[in-house]
Amino acid sequence: MASRRKARILAFQALYAWDASQMGYDELLSFSWLGEDSLASSDEELKTFAGLIVSGTIENVEAVDAAIKRHLEHWAFERLKRVDLAILRVSIYSLIYQPDIPAQITIDEAIEIAKEFGSEDSYRFINGVLDAVWKERGAEA
Repeated sequence: MASRRKARILAFQALYAWDASQMGYDELLSFSWLGEDSLASSDEELKTFAGLIVSGTIENVEAVDAAIKRHLEHWAFERLKRVDLAILRVSIYSLIYQPDIPAQITIDEAIEIAKEFGSEDSYRFINGVLDAVWKERGAEA
């Protein structure tokens, strides 16, 4: 399970880099931006899982962003911190398009990543948005 978290962190970092630099798709998925030391220590299974999340999120970014926007209360999408946005995108992609992964695992992983990389209150905010998206998905099912 620890390798899945590493893959989610890698995917979150890739989406952050994509948003911050508009890096090309191929460069992004090659993970060459990690640097040689990190790249060498990353196993192929981890990069494959992270790559699936990244490519799926980018391919569905309009639907993912629409889900985020529907559940922002008293907050403009444009004001989201890039770190929080990247975590939300990775997680919402998983909630919507990876039904084989239990929602609670996706949400718990997002909270842990937010605690590690986000601001002091990021995890509460992210938990609220993801919980609302998950409830919406449940109501549709």
